[in-house]
Amino acid sequence: MAEQARTQQQERQEPLSHAEESACEPERVSETAWHFRNYRVQSGEFNAAMIHLYRGEVARANTWRTRLDATTNWAVVTSAAALSFAFSGPENPHIMIPLTTVLVALFLFIEARRYRYYELWSYRIRLMETDFFAPMLVPPFAPSEAWATRLADTLLHPRFTITFWEALGRRFRRNYQHIFVLLAFAWVMKIALQPTPVNTWEEFMARAAVGPVPGEVVVALGVIFNVFFFAVGWLTMSLTQATGEVLQREELLAPFRLVEQVSHMAAELLEDSVGSWRHRHDQLAYVITEKGEEVAQAILRRLGRGVTAVQGRGMYTGKDRCVLLVAIYPDQREDLKRLVYQIDKDAFVIINPTEAVIGRGFQAPS
Repeated sequence: MAEQARTQQQERQEPLSHAEESACEPERVSETAWHFRNYRVQSGEFNAAMIHLYRGEVARANTWRTRLDATTNWAVVTSAAALSFAFSGPENPHIMIPLTTVLVALFLFIEARRYRYYELWSYRIRLMETDFFAPMLVPPFAPSEAWATRLADTLLHPRFTITFWEALGRRFRRNYQHIFVLLAFAWVMKIALQPTPVNTWEEFMARAAVGPVPGEVVVALGVIFNVFFFAVGWLTMSLTQATGEVLQREELLAPFRLVEQVSHMAAELLEDSVGSWRHRHDQLAYVITEKGEEVAQAILRRLGRGVTAVQGRGMYTGKDRCVLLVAIYPDQREDLKRLVYQIDKDAFVIINPTEAVIGRGFQAPS
């Protein structure tokens, strides 16, 4: 009996094996971030997938950014070669400079098209940085509820985030306007100085002629050509859909809009101080229009946002109006305004930031 008691005591003191410990421990249930049918993705696997997606989009953006630099280099090298040839001898024709200007314009169109692709990849990168990675560093340390929906939308339905004209104007202002000014100035100097300096306006026009084309026509075409590109470049300054440029908003603001910029920054600081950081992106739009049904259907189809209609009456005109309430993301603001005014030019649009939007597509009710 004594021997049996000592054996039982030793068994109680011996450590359990790894398998026995695993059997005794309660089952650990890992958090599932996503599942569909028999496929399950754990939270760690989801984060790894997001990291790989981010790296892939960065590589895409870098590739297209390199292609942007390539077209600019083409324009610079071509212009330098043409100017060197034109000024290397008095007998060399000045027509080389206008032809080079047309070729540089072709490079500008190619670069604008490439810039639209670059903006698509850049938009996805910024979306992950601002709505997924950045919230991990700022209280309340939680991603925005809408970031996944917007990212999924651009992956499922990729479309350019800016128009061709905005891309053309932006690249022209950044690089090509200086090249066009240089070529125009060089063309005037070529005619005015070689082979001998001109003394009268009639002599300048005679030298500007190209074959049977009079000099007045050549000068007029040159002026129209340059005015067109400068008009496109500077009239598109108000377009602010581009997301891939550093300090884009500050560069596009005119001096008289400085007060608006300061007030916007103050509002963001105030929101941060009261702890509403994660909801500052949500906005509520009021659209007052006589074409409520058409505008509402367009918003539902093209923006994918829900619309609530309320009947109203204009107290000044006495006419019935339809008031549409639409909760939108900030990157949909310009699309909403453009969409509304395409249908009803007399519509009245009010867009206000909201403390929170709770419902499908935004924040789940707590």
